[in-house]
Amino acid sequence: DGHLTPAMEAEVGRICDNASELSIEEYMSLDRLMGALLTGEVIAVPRKQFINVMEELVLTDVIAKVAEIEATSENSLDVGDITAYALNRLPPLYATTEEGAKYQRERAKKELYSLISQQVSEAISRSLDRPEFFPERQALNKSTGNEVLTQVSTLLQVYAPSFEQK
Repeated sequence: DGHLTPAMEAEVGRICDNASELSIEEYMSLDRLMGALLTGEVIAVPRKQFINVMEELVLTDVIAKVAEIEATSENSLDVGDITAYALNRLPPLYATTEEGAKYQRERAKKELYSLISQQVSEAISRSLDRPEFFPERQALNKSTGNEVLTQVSTLLQVYAPSFEQK
């Protein structure tokens, strides 16, 4: 439909990162995608045209509470895991304008502050009680939006000699 969503972008990136040998079909598909991206026929959807104000409110609370715990104990906590756990139990507060974000922040501070604090505390408690498992987990990477274009371009350049028409 002319759009490359962040999830699609991540999948193309994963394919590019893990590709050792491409089939002709895979190469041609990536070549078509590259062409469509370059001509604008397909556009990469910007990462955020909106924000979830709840994310910043929860993250602020998590950072403050984690810093306090880490300063007074030997515990090391994962801010991302704790934030995700709390966010999964709280309502989203999306906004597309600064005015909307300001409204959502004020609303949350009035109506949801105790719920946010409670969920963050619960997330920290769960994190402290959790055994260390899956140490090989890989954190999500930040993206600036051009990674897929760069990855596809590099991959096509590497494999291009194998697929050139004679």
